[in-house]
Amino acid sequence: MSKQPTHRREFIRTVSVLAASALASSASASDHQRGRVSGASRAGKRLATFWCDVTPPLGTPIYSSYKPLATIEHPLLAKGVVIEDAGKRYVLCAVDWCELCNSTHTLFRQKIADAAETDISHVAVQTAHQHTAPIADGDATILLEASQNPPPHTPLSCFESAAACVADAVKQSLNGLAPFDRIGTGQGKVERVASNRRVPVGEGKVGFRGSACRDPKFREMPEGTIDPLLKTITFACGEQPLVRLHYYATHPQSFYGDPRASYDFPGIARERLQEKEHVFQIYFTGCAGNIAAGKYNDGSPPVREELAQRLYAGMEASVASTQYVRAGKVRWRTTPLLLTPREDKGFSEAEDRVKMDNASLAVSDRLGSAMGLAFRARSGRPIELSAFQMGYVHILHLPGEPMVEYQLFAQELLPSAFVAVAAYGDCGPGYICLERSFGEGGYEPSASYVVAQSETPFRDAIRALLGIKPHASSRASM
Repeated sequence: MSKQPTHRREFIRTVSVLAASALASSASASDHQRGRVSGASRAGKRLATFWCDVTPPLGTPIYSSYKPLATIEHPLLAKGVVIEDAGKRYVLCAVDWCELCNSTHTLFRQKIADAAETDISHVAVQTAHQHTAPIADGDATILLEASQNPPPHTPLSCFESAAACVADAVKQSLNGLAPFDRIGTGQGKVERVASNRRVPVGEGKVGFRGSACRDPKFREMPEGTIDPLLKTITFACGEQPLVRLHYYATHPQSFYGDPRASYDFPGIARERLQEKEHVFQIYFTGCAGNIAAGKYNDGSPPVREELAQRLYAGMEASVASTQYVRAGKVRWRTTPLLLTPREDKGFSEAEDRVKMDNASLAVSDRLGSAMGLAFRARSGRPIELSAFQMGYVHILHLPGEPMVEYQLFAQELLPSAFVAVAAYGDCGPGYICLERSFGEGGYEPSASYVVAQSETPFRDAIRALLGIKPHASSRASM
């Protein structure tokens, strides 16, 4: 399979278009037999699903090992849905890559917007954040290539070809736009997968329990603050579900660091459910900046199947609990978010340039410094956040690696609504921590490119996406 990526991509695109066309033809024939046009068609509500293979060619250095890609264990997929309502189109897309940052995130959104014949502000692209997949930051790549003795890195051509591949899949999917008239929501508890990475070690400080943890003391500690629920949103035509969107907050890593491409345990669960149901499945990672499977994962390969099965069980429970209502009008909100780059010790522009040029440092350290410089250079241009709303259903599209408290905050703001959160949009700012996290220490603040005071504007942006006015105290501090 890995030897013929071009043929595989064409096959995937063709299957997507044919499936959507079949749904559209079936709905049209049924309407004709009843002698009327469906309510969905009168309202102009249609959708199309798309997917394509965005796995880099063998031999490409990718995160996290940056060794030449030697094995394609699973193809890295971009999967999404085009939603059309009253003549306007909106696109939600999830990519099995680690990150899309700065101008590269914009590149994907613009290519998709052009293909869908819509505005870039109506396109949300998130990564699932697997660590056996590319980090795509074209701005940082250009800086690295101009540095002294550039380290191995994923080339710009890889980002450009992947964006073009997704755009082509989107364009072809429009031939199969099919009516939908119902939206469903469900949720299921995921057992023994997520745990908080920040474990208390005394005196107000925290230790790090990562995606894989072999320290028995840390593994025995409580899960900590997590969101245990996986949320599912289903679009359907009559009794036929057309696409399911799943949202769950955890780093999606089991074991990694070798020259291998994999969509890891969330991709395994996602594709397993799609094979069972014959319904298109998309998976989005929520606010997982401080959430991983470390409490339940020792990093051994057999554990990955256990994590996949537990996540799959949560998906099945969420699907089983789904309740449908009539699809209403789409409301799409956007809001700008301007975050200030750090200038404290270790994060100045001069220090980042020295580290980027230091050939004795690890590739990830040099890339991290280049990414810090890239974000600093674009920090005057706001990040555009967006949200989809249909009745009581809200989907937030957030940037960076936010901590889970922001997801819980969004849900608490509208307790009577169904609020799903997808993070890992534009990952230019890196981790978006709580302000108190910088005093507690731990890994996440050390990998954030933005100031500790980012919490207040980020919370205000979440309020705006939900249609809530900024808190009075927040306005006073602005």
